[in-house]
Amino acid sequence: MKKEKHPASNPVCFVDVSSGKEFLTVSTARFRETKVIDGITYGIINCDITAASHPAYTGIKRFVDTAGRVEKFEKRFSRRRTGGS
Repeated sequence: MKKEKHPASNPVCFVDVSSGKEFLTVSTARFRETKVIDGITYGIINCDITAASHPAYTGIKRFVDTAGRVEKFEKRFSRRRTGGS
């Protein structure tokens, strides 16, 4: 492998915001925060949904509204349904 062509991989901790579960792995993703776990410094990446909170894996339905997506959807489709029946 040529060193200049491949990004550096670092230990990373993916944190599920809704359930609080942490997944330790190695990734080339960039991070801003760090946390020391068992003497190793991990970069922290916050995730809205992971396997620990996804309805397909847990069987529990959860409402996740990220940055007003539901409002945008309702606003967009409410205009089309008004008028005429």
